[in-house]
Amino acid sequence: MQEFVRIAFLGIVGVLLALQFKGQKSEYGMYIGLGIGILILGYALRQAGAVVAQLNRLRNYLGGTESYLVILLKVIGITYICEFSAGICRDAGYQSIAGQIEVLGKLSVMFAGLPILFAVIEQINGFL
Repeated sequence: MQEFVRIAFLGIVGVLLALQFKGQKSEYGMYIGLGIGILILGYALRQAGAVVAQLNRLRNYLGGTESYLVILLKVIGITYICEFSAGICRDAGYQSIAGQIEVLGKLSVMFAGLPILFAVIEQINGFL
């Protein structure tokens, strides 16, 4: 938890520094933002190893039904891509496009999760 507070603080300090340079030398603000972004990305990549280890552990629990894990990973990927894209569009001032990306993401997640819904329905029908 303490690491996340440090990263959040780093992001806030980076934004405040970039804002200080925005009026005088806007390119410095851009460089600061890029540098902070790279530092945060490096931290995220270090955390990816822990995520992969947990996913392998989850795969062991699932046994032969790894298709559920694949669906979970697809849904997570869709969510991150849509959130990232919508954030960029919002920052650029295109809120309507960001909203459309979010709607597309929600529909994609719904369709990606349909096989799990069907499996649950089949399980319920098996009990009846």
